[in-house]
Parts: sequence; structure tokens; C-alpha cells
Amino acid sequence: MARTTHCACTSVLVGKAATIDGSILIARTEDNSSACAPKRFTVMPARSKHETFVSANNGFTMKLEGARLRHTSTPEADPAEGNYEEAGINEAGVAMSATESTYANERALACDPLVEEGGLAEDALVSIVLPFIRTAREGVRRVGEIVAAHGSAESNSILFADADEAWYLELATGHHWAAQRIPDDAYAVCANRISIQEIDFGSDDFMTSEGIREFVDANRLNPCPGTFDFRRIFGTYTQQDVHYNAPRVWFGQRLFTPEAVQQPEDLDLPFIRRANRLIGVDDVAQLLSSHFEGTAFDPLGSDGDERSRTRYRAVSLSRTQEGHILQIRPGLPPERAHVHWVALATTAFSPFVPFFANASAAHPAWESVATRPDASSAYWLLRTLGMLAESRWPQTARDVDDWLKACRQKAHAFVADTDRACEGLEGKALTEVLTSANHAFMEEMLADARTLAQNLMMAAAEDSRLSFDMDANL
Repeated sequence: MARTTHCACTSVLVGKAATIDGSILIARTEDNSSACAPKRFTVMPARSKHETFVSANNGFTMKLEGARLRHTSTPEADPAEGNYEEAGINEAGVAMSATESTYANERALACDPLVEEGGLAEDALVSIVLPFIRTAREGVRRVGEIVAAHGSAESNSILFADADEAWYLELATGHHWAAQRIPDDAYAVCANRISIQEIDFGSDDFMTSEGIREFVDANRLNPCPGTFDFRRIFGTYTQQDVHYNAPRVWFGQRLFTPEAVQQPEDLDLPFIRRANRLIGVDDVAQLLSSHFEGTAFDPLGSDGDERSRTRYRAVSLSRTQEGHILQIRPGLPPERAHVHWVALATTAFSPFVPFFANASAAHPAWESVATRPDASSAYWLLRTLGMLAESRWPQTARDVDDWLKACRQKAHAFVADTDRACEGLEGKALTEVLTSANHAFMEEMLADARTLAQNLMMAAAEDSRLSFDMDANL
């Protein structure tokens, strides 16, 4: 069976003492090998029926027993090759993002190969984990148990968060993995490489696959005896890492910890970092939307030269299908503490739209299953807007930046206004109000996006080369 893989993505995790409002944030872009692989944003309902999950991608099969929690989700518009739900927040307040494709080295894979047919893969992860967990740690344990029973089809990294903790889990080989809790006062930026470094087996802040130390010792995989550096043992140090992966981590750390003197090709950048300020949702969105602005490496910029502008792989690409920031807010009733910020299509040109997770449905335009350009689809509207913007970026950059700034202001006002409107509400009444509020704000964002797309199209028509000036009538 030919397997489909989503072979990119950039992840960000921020602890609660490192954010401006005490939120825990986990976030990621979802990239595809194709520029047009449409996504939709929806709410998966709670279910109690026992079922058998069968992957359309690689035949992975698992019995799903017990009640399933309602959760937000960003699946494929066309699920023929797998659902790829990618990210969501369930009604217990657990956030999950899966996955960031990761790569283990040949030595480790030779000793414990991936289970490509029938093993756990990205297309299945959110579907078989998020509806069943009530804490972030429980999410890590559930993935580990599934990998122990079925093996892993891919090297993948997975993000979890709840009201107390954020966790980063790396599936390295067919059966071995490690997970680390992000310190409350720290952040991490990860980009398609194994990131976890020294593991403290005596600490509650780490979890690993059973027998991992014995596996490493028996196969002589540790290049640095006396330590257990997960990245050095299982990770890669290749030219692809130099040009494709490390620069994104460098740029993220440059944004949040600018005083650190680092180079974009450094393959030993630290996994855990402290910022020089408190980080907000907009800071994370800036990173997920970035293309190395302000450097000689910006593909849309004017600094440097053609070689420098194409030297490194940027965070936001034409083949970015969606981005998400999963926010667990403190000091609020659990029923309205969780916000799923979603940006469909290329994040460089799309706003992150807040969605209160305690809702029963999303907007029909965001839920669209259209697999080809369709005027009623939010994904396709934003994809079209991005193409119009990029095609004439020197002329459109100001308009797009002004629009995105206005969207951010509206988004924060919407969250604050909705919080005030929902004070005292609970249960079904609260869910109904949040569902209605989400729908109305998504409609407002659609209207604004249509207006900008119309303006960009009309400006492009005026700028056509097929024109000739003689007098006012010709």
C-alpha cells in the first residue's frame, strides 16, 4: 500500500509562567507535500459506541472502547487517504497537536525499524487519542501504550497540554520514544528534528518507552557515554537538517531570545529556552506566520540576494495547509477556558481566528469539504487571498499587514467580549452561546477576507501589463 505522509511542520510550546496571561500554549503549522491539500475545521461530537478504527493510509487497526469526548478538529477535506485530524481541544480541556514529522538516524532505525504497515501513523493519532484522555500525561501514556502494542509507522512528534502542563513527545523508532514536560517558565521551538536532549530518568518531567536504556546499551547507540542525550542517540545531523530544519528553530529563538548569539545552521541549539519577555498568542502566531522577515533569508524580501533568499526553508510556505494555537487559559471556569486559534491555508497571509472549544459546531464555510476551489469554502477563500497577495508582494504587503493587524485586534476584542457575555452561564446554555458567538465571528472574518481579496484583485487588474496610456478616453 502506498502511504501518504505529511512531511514537514513547525511546533511551538510555551509554559504557563512564560506567557503574558498565564496561558499554556501549544501550536504548530501543518504542511503538506502539495500546495493545495484542503483542510476543514469542525467539532467532532461525543460518542459512546464501540468501534474499530481502520486507517485508510496504512491499515492500522484498533478497537475503540468507551465514551469519546467531543473535540475540535482540523481533518482533511477529502479523507480518502486518512482523516489527519491534526489538532484539537477536547471537552475535558486537553489539547493535542499531531504531528510534526521527525526523523531518527539510520543506526537506531536499523535496530528498531518503523512498522510502516499497520503501525501507528499521523493520520490516526488525534482520532484514537484525543477523545479518550483527560490529562496531558494521560495522552503521552496512551500513545506509548499504542506504540508498544502496534509499533510506530513514522518518527513523529506530538504536543499535549492541559490546565497544568505542556508535554512534547517524540516517537523515534518503531517502539522507542521519549517525552518531556516543558518547564513552566520556558518555551520550545521544534522543526522536523528530534529535539529532546538530556533525559533525567529519575524525574517526573520525563517519560520514555520501556527498556529504552537497555536497548541503547545493547546496540551501542550512545555516542556520549555517561549521558543520555536523546537527540544525540536517536536524532539526525544531516545537510537537510542544516538547510531545512535548524534555521526555523534559530529564527524562533531569535524572536523570543534575541540576546542569544546563534547561527541558523547550528544543529545543537537548545531544546528548552527562556524568553526575554512574556510570550502571547500573537507572538506565537508571528512565528508560525513567518518567512524569515528582517533577514537576508526572506523569500519575499529584498535583503540579501537570490541565493540567500532561497538558502533556508521558511516556517510558513505555500504548502502550509493550516496553523493552530491551542490555548488553555487560567483563572476561568473550565467550560470557557479553552480557545482553538485556527488559520486555514498559508499562515503568512491568513489570520488566526479564535474559536471557543466548548461549542457544538463550527461555521459551515470552515467545515467545507470542497476539494477544489469553491467560493463557499473558507479554506479556498484564504488560499485565493494568499495567492493574490504573494503574486504582487511588494505592492500588497502593506494592505495584507494592515488587515492582519485589524484581525488580531478584532480577535482579542471578540474573546474579551465573549468572556463577559458568558459570565454566569454554564452547561448547555453556555455551549449554545459560545457556538453562536463563534459562528458570528467566523462570519465577520469571512466578510473581511472577501473584501481584501476583492481589493487585491481589482488592484492587480489595474496593474496589468496589457495596458497603454494615450488620453483619458483610450
